[in-house]
Amino acid sequence: MKKIVVLASVFQLIFFSLLAQNSNIPPVDKSPMDMAYYPVNYPVLKIQDKLTEPLAARVIYSRPQKAGRTIFGSLVKYGEVWRLGANEATEIEFFKSVKIGGKKINKGRYTLYALVNENTWTIIVNKETDTWGSFKYDKAKDVVRKEVTVEKTDMSIESLSMLFEKATGGYNLIVAWDNVKVALPIIF
Repeated sequence: MKKIVVLASVFQLIFFSLLAQNSNIPPVDKSPMDMAYYPVNYPVLKIQDKLTEPLAARVIYSRPQKAGRTIFGSLVKYGEVWRLGANEATEIEFFKSVKIGGKKINKGRYTLYALVNENTWTIIVNKETDTWGSFKYDKAKDVVRKEVTVEKTDMSIESLSMLFEKATGGYNLIVAWDNVKVALPIIF
């Protein structure tokens, strides 16, 4: 019995010393990172062998919360370049060439930005990747800009949300937050 108590005490000491060494683990982010795929639920469909079309796009973004704040026109300033999320700038990856606003976009990774206004947003696809925020945004690296119409929603969406939806000839990237949503048409 004494051996068990000694072993348990030694185990506790080792466990708590390891825990103390890992105290530099960061807390959960206030704006957690998320990912959306087209086709929707691609990883699950792949595992279940239920894919009907190949992977076309993936967007990786951080999801800031409304948290009682006024979002558009205040937190996200009208007419200023926004990273389209929080923390790292939002990235989109196309797994085959597509068209946005009539312009061909080669397969690859890009950063998404937006110029937000009350009735329209200009979605910007930029070739600079792996950047934080929009502090180093360089207009010379824009691949395409596409103006989209703002649609008011009946409900307030607490967390910035992005998803893909099937559309004629391709898909739309839906961006929704607070009481607005926009759709970026992407054509195969």
